[in-house]
Amino acid sequence: MTDENPRPFKKVLIVGAGPSGLLLALLLAKHSIPVKVLESASQLDQQPRAAHYGTPAIPEFIRAGIIDQLRANGLILSTMCWRDPDSHEIIAGFDASKVLSDVDGQDLRTHCYVLQDLDELMLKEVRRYGGEVEFDAEVVGVGQDEDGEVGGRAWVEVKRKGGEVEREEADYVVGCDGANSIVRRSLFGDQFPGFTWDAQIIATNTVYDFEGKFGWHDANFIVHPENFFMAARITKDNMYRITYGETPGLTREEYIARQPMKFQQMLPGHPKPDEYKIVNISPYKMHQRCAPKFRVGRILLAADAAHLCNPWGGLGITGGFVDVGGLFDCLVGIWENKAGEDILELYSEKRIEKWQTVINPISQENFRRVSDKDPRTRFERDEFMQLLKKGETDDVLLKDLLLGFMEVRYDFTQHYKVR
Repeated sequence: MTDENPRPFKKVLIVGAGPSGLLLALLLAKHSIPVKVLESASQLDQQPRAAHYGTPAIPEFIRAGIIDQLRANGLILSTMCWRDPDSHEIIAGFDASKVLSDVDGQDLRTHCYVLQDLDELMLKEVRRYGGEVEFDAEVVGVGQDEDGEVGGRAWVEVKRKGGEVEREEADYVVGCDGANSIVRRSLFGDQFPGFTWDAQIIATNTVYDFEGKFGWHDANFIVHPENFFMAARITKDNMYRITYGETPGLTREEYIARQPMKFQQMLPGHPKPDEYKIVNISPYKMHQRCAPKFRVGRILLAADAAHLCNPWGGLGITGGFVDVGGLFDCLVGIWENKAGEDILELYSEKRIEKWQTVINPISQENFRRVSDKDPRTRFERDEFMQLLKKGETDDVLLKDLLLGFMEVRYDFTQHYKVR
């Protein structure tokens, strides 16, 4: 672009080097849009977190240029089911390989890649394309000019290790800094409408041979009001993400002490501690919350900084990736003079709408399904399970059902100016 027709903005600052912040940075850097990520920690997060990325996230990995690495080094999940808590017989399930392995030339099945490894990959790629990522840079304040919507500037106040608080400016600041987002708090204080579940879950990464010993699927959900759990493969060497329900109100030490008892009660084979290996264990609370707006002037929110949902079904991480893909399209539209800044208001409206109509209701139903008080009658009351059963002999129905989750996406490029 010539000096006579300069770019409408010069720089994007992203707060938070988590998966969504890094994906947005990668998409922007690949498009030669100057971007910098500020992360308060000294390194990437190593805690066990989501590792399964649903169908709606796959297009973002494709255009970020990392899909081949995910497929080469990770897994693609095909089979998923819900099981009886006692017999472990399948209540309902599906095999996505029949209908999602080739959709217009792309494999849209759920992809799995340990999140720490995905973050490392994206960090490397961001830097390769010229993007900046700075660690030990804690954002303690966020602001913008009063005329921030028209030619103004936004800024963050950064406290670096051993240094003073300094101001760093950009045209846009994007909060991808998680559930306790300082960016969101700078806009709305403690206002984060929604609720916290009166439930406790424990997430582990555990080596146990579910498939070889018991013939279990790639992802398995055991339905029970108390001993509900998920066992989903995350590596090729029999490591599974086992997430299970626990009694609320205990300490971390008490949860860890109770874990052997819970596994012996719940898992197939009723294993003792020497029959599996736990690599990580973390207690989590679950939330359903959404910020009032995802855009205020030149400050934007995405992913967990903008909205939260429980982890059953992976709509939190998947929805976050879809957020930043949509925000990327909006920023590209402005960068290329194909859209005005009003497209950012549309980003806020549409992504909130998708949380309200897709992410929030489906994720709530996912948790109610796995924690149902009467597992043996769940099928009779569950339209989704009944449709899955019909899909066992109807590939067209199954494909439509599984691709229905693409509804969480929104094409912002349709609002570009026609030239």
